[in-house]
Amino acid sequence: MARAATTSDAFNAVAEPRRRDILNYLALQERGVGDIVTSLGIEQPSVSKHLGVLRRVGLVRVRRNGRHMFYRTNAEAIRPVYEWTKTFEWLWQHQLTRVKERAEAKQKLLDNS
Repeated sequence: MARAATTSDAFNAVAEPRRRDILNYLALQERGVGDIVTSLGIEQPSVSKHLGVLRRVGLVRVRRNGRHMFYRTNAEAIRPVYEWTKTFEWLWQHQLTRVKERAEAKQKLLDNS
């Protein structure tokens, strides 16, 4: 079965690691393309391409100020991705609990030696 286009929905868009990096960078505040290029070390044409995909699926919003474009995340569009991943949170909590239990058991063995 062919994979859906990256521009078809938020899930396909965030499958690309650089787009996730951009979303992470934009999570705290609105940023210009130049800031993204400088901070993430991705070439400007690539940043623009990724922002275009994120914009088409609604994950980012853009504001124009003169010749400059500023991007920010669109929390509502990210919600379905968040809700889907939250479904699996119990798996990670379970894993963390197991790691903690193993570490404590190992420490107990060392203390009793």
